[in-house]
Amino acid sequence: MNCDSVQLYRYLDIGTAKTPSGQRRGIPHHLIDILNPDQVFTAGDYERAARVTLGEIASRGRVPVIVGGTGFYLRALLEGLFEGPSRNPEVRERLRRRKPGSLHRLLTRLDPEAAARIHAHDTNKLTRALEVRLVTRAPITSMYDFNRRPLEGFDVLQIGLDPPREELAERIDARCVRMFDAGLVDEVRSILAMGFSADAKALESIGYRESLLHIQGEVHLDEAIKLTQAATRQYAKRQRTWFRREPAMNWLLAFGNQCQTIDNAKRLVSSKINITAKKLP
Repeated sequence: MNCDSVQLYRYLDIGTAKTPSGQRRGIPHHLIDILNPDQVFTAGDYERAARVTLGEIASRGRVPVIVGGTGFYLRALLEGLFEGPSRNPEVRERLRRRKPGSLHRLLTRLDPEAAARIHAHDTNKLTRALEVRLVTRAPITSMYDFNRRPLEGFDVLQIGLDPPREELAERIDARCVRMFDAGLVDEVRSILAMGFSADAKALESIGYRESLLHIQGEVHLDEAIKLTQAATRQYAKRQRTWFRREPAMNWLLAFGNQCQTIDNAKRLVSSKINITAKKLP
C-alpha cells in the first residue's frame, strides 16, 4: 500500500518513480493513481482511506506492506490525527498572500512549540498550524492528543533505510537527471494539455514545480534539473530527521536494492511474524 503523497495522483509517473503496472508481478498496489492532479488530499483523508484499505487487505488473509516516505501520512495512519477545524478558505488565502518565510516567523510568535516541530519551508504544515491557531485561538499542539484513534488490530513492524549520505546525494542527483531525460517536462506538458491548471496541487511537488518553471520560461532546463536535485536532497534530509524520531523504527544502513539489505529485511519480517504468531491464542 502506498504511503507517498504524490503517487496518489494520476498522470504523475516519471517524477514519482511509480512502479509500472507491467512490473508489479501481479501484486495488488493500493492507493496509487486515485486522485486527479487538482484534488486536495489531506493527512486525515489518507488516514481514513488507508485504514479502510488495510482492513480490506487483512480480510483477504494477506499481510499489508506499506511503502513510501511521507512521514506525516504514516503517523496519521498509525497514531491518528486530532479532529481539528475544517479548512478555512478565507484564512488560507490571507496566509497564501504572505511573503515567503513569514509563515514560520508568524507561527513562532503564535505557537512556538509547533514552529519548533515544522520545517521553515514546509508551507502546507505551516499553513495548517496557523489556520488552526487563528480559527480556534488555540495552538495546534494543544490538540495533538485530542480525539486521536491509534491504529488497532495490527502488529506493526517499521523498517527504514538510511544509506551513506554522500552516496545518497550522488544517487539523488543521478536520479533527477534520469527523470528529466525520461521526459518529465513532457509529462507536465501533457497534464496541462488535459486542462489542469499550473496551480494544481500535485504540480507543487518536487520536480514538477521546477518543470513548470522551465515550461513557463523562467529557468533553463539545466537550472530546473539543479533546482530539483537541491530540493530532493533537502527533502531527503528532512525525511531522515522525521523518521529518526520514530522510536520503533528498525534501521538498515544501506540502499534497498542491495542483496544484504533485502536479506536483513526478510529476517526482521520473519522474526516479527514468529513473535506475533506466539501471541495468538
